[in-house]
Amino acid sequence: MSILGEATVGTETMDPAASTTPAVAAESRSRSLDQDSREWLRALRSGGTVYEDAVAGLHALLLRAARFEVARRRASMPHLRGNDLDDIALQAADDSLMSVLEHLDDFRGESRFTTWVYKFALYDAAVKLRRRAWQGREMPLEPESWDLFASAQLEPDGHAEQNELLARVQRAIEEDLSPHQRRVLVALALNEVPIDVLAERLSTTRGALYKTLHDARRKLRRRLESEEGT
Repeated sequence: MSILGEATVGTETMDPAASTTPAVAAESRSRSLDQDSREWLRALRSGGTVYEDAVAGLHALLLRAARFEVARRRASMPHLRGNDLDDIALQAADDSLMSVLEHLDDFRGESRFTTWVYKFALYDAAVKLRRRAWQGREMPLEPESWDLFASAQLEPDGHAEQNELLARVQRAIEEDLSPHQRRVLVALALNEVPIDVLAERLSTTRGALYKTLHDARRKLRRRLESEEGT
């Protein structure tokens, strides 16, 4: 993530059925789904043992997905033991199960239902692993080293220009940004703190942090552009 680069937030296209009632929209989408996806939705919207069996099957699917993601990232977290990883996978499966059940009406059928729910578990597992990796670590409020942004492959003249730009960026960060903007920019763009970890530490949301980061970068660009124009 660069200092001045744009941050984007993934969004979904507005559902054409959004203006209708949820029940009508769900029924309209259901007619265009594959058989397996329709069966999943039917069972999860029913009651009794049919619903209970569907939830159990869904949890098993989500647990497999979470374990896959945990295993994929295991090499980067050697400090975590097997029991810790199993707990993370189980917690991710539990949380993603609740998310899926709460968002059933958001399923648009652009992929199979099982593919759609799989992503919930992958995301939850990745978030929990990142949070565990940062557990107990101090949140850096200053760049660990501005030298990280310097290129060693520049000619002497290029190094001079680069050092001048970095100095201008440092001044702009210190003088133009609010303390909160400075903290968010440094953590996300400079020290590469995962955004979900920062959101948890600051008791805020990913969306709010993206907005703060966007505003901070816009201030920096304006400052640099005004200096270049003088």
